[in-house]
Amino acid sequence: MQCRAHCGACCIAPSISSKIPGMPNGKKAGELCVQLDSQYQCKIFGQPERPKVCREFQAEPQICGNNRDEALYIIEQLEIDT
Repeated sequence: MQCRAHCGACCIAPSISSKIPGMPNGKKAGELCVQLDSQYQCKIFGQPERPKVCREFQAEPQICGNNRDEALYIIEQLEIDT
């Protein structure tokens, strides 16, 4: 599965404990990553400074659902469960 355009759910819903450029302490669940642009695309995609957790994320139907709202909900629930 390819990442959905204008989504960014994986950059919003989960907490990220590792350092992100511009966010030295990571980010809280539900907080927009500072590396998201206005189109919900990662500004550091493919760059070496992108956190390992982000580089390793793979879009999958069971995580991303059928649309952005479903993706946000599913990832939020996974965050709560873990």
